[in-house]
Amino acid sequence: MTYTTELLTTEREFAGLSADWGRLHGRCAAATPFQSHAWLHSWWLSYGGRGRLRTLVVRENGELVGAAPLMLVRRPLPALVPLGGAISDYGDVLLDDERGEDAVAALTEGLAACARTALIDLREVRPGGAAERVYERWRGPRRRVPDSLCLELPAVPMEDLVARLPSAKAQQRVRAKLRKLSALGVERHTVGPDEVDKALRRLLELHQLQWQGRKVTSEHLRERFYEHLVRSVGPMVRSGDAVVTEFRLDEDVVAVDLTLLSRRLAGGYLYGAHPCLRERKADVAVMLLEACTRQASGTLSLLRGNEPYKHHWKPEPAVNQRLLLARRRTAPLLAATVCDVAARRRGKEIVRKWRERGGGGP
Repeated sequence: MTYTTELLTTEREFAGLSADWGRLHGRCAAATPFQSHAWLHSWWLSYGGRGRLRTLVVRENGELVGAAPLMLVRRPLPALVPLGGAISDYGDVLLDDERGEDAVAALTEGLAACARTALIDLREVRPGGAAERVYERWRGPRRRVPDSLCLELPAVPMEDLVARLPSAKAQQRVRAKLRKLSALGVERHTVGPDEVDKALRRLLELHQLQWQGRKVTSEHLRERFYEHLVRSVGPMVRSGDAVVTEFRLDEDVVAVDLTLLSRRLAGGYLYGAHPCLRERKADVAVMLLEACTRQASGTLSLLRGNEPYKHHWKPEPAVNQRLLLARRRTAPLLAATVCDVAARRRGKEIVRKWRERGGGGP
């Protein structure tokens, strides 16, 4: 088979890949929703930097069989990093499962050629990600270090999740909360593609309201984030890669949830809930999880974060990976990055122990 590689550096070229990219995304079982074209292209429009797009594509007889959606950054070190940035829970490349190792080799060699004087820094690769195949074939210096922790549940009906709880008493409490939601008359409504704009605006309004007076992720309150969601989620709803659910009480929308989907993964990405739900003793977490189980297949990811409430459901830990790939000339960049990762991890450990001691003192 003859494989050709091409490095795309303009938004127009990337935008034109939508149909081909969608077919490749569907043929890559390891792909997450964050590798969909709608998500990545919209992210680039909101967050990309002029002249920094570096998307490598591999074709076989004109058909897209591999892709690495990257961008060039120069600080703190020159590196090629995945599109999607901090608002994406997973980063990865795409590889057609129906193609063999020759396609992996073509993508790997293409990455080595386009890296030049930059380090390839693949952040937040989920275990089993397609980028692992590139990592295994890489001939230059390479390192694998842990990245963010994600927590995962099996995509099973709600009753099966309840059965995972450690005691009969805990299971009874959750069943009582489900009955409470039903007694209150909370109704679910799946939002259609034409309603997404309005629903996402309501989601962010409720998100801000629920966090009022507490620390909130500031990016979620910015217009560019809203614009990104509207651009990306509308097409993703149409293609089955996202579901937006409204929860209504007495005909008012009191909560909105955004769940992202792929072949093997579903993740509750963002939600907003009115404080009146808690005032009426409705358990929002149970409500959202029950709705998500209706959409998920394979794995139900609680996404990044080690918040205590997630552990209530006995999830399995899944640590994302950071795959660092260098050429011999850029080996010093790899070494510097590994040292920085170790220093930051050590710093976090010191802060954790300090807090456990009550904020300092013997």
